[in-house]
Amino acid sequence: MELLLTYDVDTTRPEGRRRLRRVAKLCEGHGVRVQKSVFEILTDDKTLLKLMYDLEDMIDAETDSIRIYRLPHAGTEDVHTLGIATAQPHRADLVL
Repeated sequence: MELLLTYDVDTTRPEGRRRLRRVAKLCEGHGVRVQKSVFEILTDDKTLLKLMYDLEDMIDAETDSIRIYRLPHAGTEDVHTLGIATAQPHRADLVL
């Protein structure tokens, strides 16, 4: 499944800045960052549930916000960009 994950972490206090770094690092392990707090993710149900569990454990439910949108099939391939944004490949071969 293809997802769009967005987050807004309250960084007015030092612990909020730490949460922001932890949330960003977790999301980087699951998808492609397309904007500062926006990730495109390709995953399965099991991995999504684990990601949501980890995020829920990380954030402050009183001040932080995470939204996960399920995209239609091939939704990450049909992206229109403006400015410096570029469409990111998700299914291209990975060369190490």
